[in-house]
Amino acid sequence: MDLFSIYRQLGLSEAVWSLGDRITTGLQERFREIDAVAEYNQAKVLAAMQECRIGANHFAATTGYGYNDDGRERLEQVYAKVFHCEAALVRPQITCGTHALTVALSANLLPGDELLSPVGLPYDTLQEVIGIRPSPCSLAEYGVTYRQADLKEDGSFDYDAIRAAINERTRLITIQRSKGYATRPSFTVEQIGELIAFCKSVKPDVICMVDNCYGEFVETIEPTDVGADMAVGSLIKNPGGGLAPIGGYICGTKACVDRCAYRLSAPGLGQEVGANLGILPAFYQGFFLAPTVTAGALKGAIFAAHLYESLGYRCIPSANAVRADIIQAVELGSEAAMVAFCKGIQAAAPVDSFAAPEPWDMPGYDDPVIMAAGAFVQGSSIELSADGPIRPPYAVYFQGGLTWQHAKLGILMSLQKMVDAGLVAL
Repeated sequence: MDLFSIYRQLGLSEAVWSLGDRITTGLQERFREIDAVAEYNQAKVLAAMQECRIGANHFAATTGYGYNDDGRERLEQVYAKVFHCEAALVRPQITCGTHALTVALSANLLPGDELLSPVGLPYDTLQEVIGIRPSPCSLAEYGVTYRQADLKEDGSFDYDAIRAAINERTRLITIQRSKGYATRPSFTVEQIGELIAFCKSVKPDVICMVDNCYGEFVETIEPTDVGADMAVGSLIKNPGGGLAPIGGYICGTKACVDRCAYRLSAPGLGQEVGANLGILPAFYQGFFLAPTVTAGALKGAIFAAHLYESLGYRCIPSANAVRADIIQAVELGSEAAMVAFCKGIQAAAPVDSFAAPEPWDMPGYDDPVIMAAGAFVQGSSIELSADGPIRPPYAVYFQGGLTWQHAKLGILMSLQKMVDAGLVAL
């Protein structure tokens, strides 16, 4: 049986398949560049694991307090070496990226301090953490104020506005690497480094934290290589490699990470407690696979941009742009197109492929959100997924795919559902 025959069984038409095949043929040089980055990062992770002398004994489960958990401690050493920083906190007790960011912020901000975002409004779920949208237990309730400097119209940093916003109470600067549910560019590590250097030139003692979600292993360096005091992310995104069933990380200076550990557990306990509950093998192996898995997701994002730009849709980033994360936004122009796109992603999933995603009122969001994700790990956005808020310009955000081949199929199915709905003519 040839390849198209089995794709036809999955629901693809010859027209969609042929368009995808033409797009793929033109991307081979770009894909070689991505593979070169993956090879570098794979070697970097391997070297860290060998240097930390990881053995089978480090996969042993611990329960209760989790005292003397050498496997947990070695894993955090591996992360610190890969991120070239002093310390790391990598725990299943961190439930998601928003939780990791909340721990990092609340641990390093005190009443009377001010938090600054120099990249505009943070991602939706962080707005309630900060108190931009009122919520119980927000930073605002504990006396932390907030200020932001918006980006320029071209998506670049407004350094004059950032300088004016930094004052004697500015304690921490939060930099969101990825675009979130916005249509601005995501930022490369080099750009983040320039921003950090500027902020520290204005106020040398300010803490710079980077929300690194979706950016890990896209480049050969990470924000902690360019001056970030903390880089924060989720293990059910890039660094978990699709195997981590839960978890988050905070990498950075020992002073910042120590405070995060005290906030996550309790003052006086810090990193000494926190049982691994038998999931360390998934954490280790997922991190080992993460460079390759991230490369596959990145290929899928680039394929999506080339495919949809060829049909006249605006894509952010554009097809030939430098990549800073694995997210591909496509402005579809209508709710109907968003629903059809997400139905295609769901139909390509190995899990719950029979489900039909619909917009719903998710906690932490002002607008209804549609999400497609037939994942082995609930909510895992390193797996094939797409989502977006139902609001103009009706942009859908595609990411993930544990393999490039699966990411490709997902995008082709998204187009197929739009064709079937009469929204696109080929």
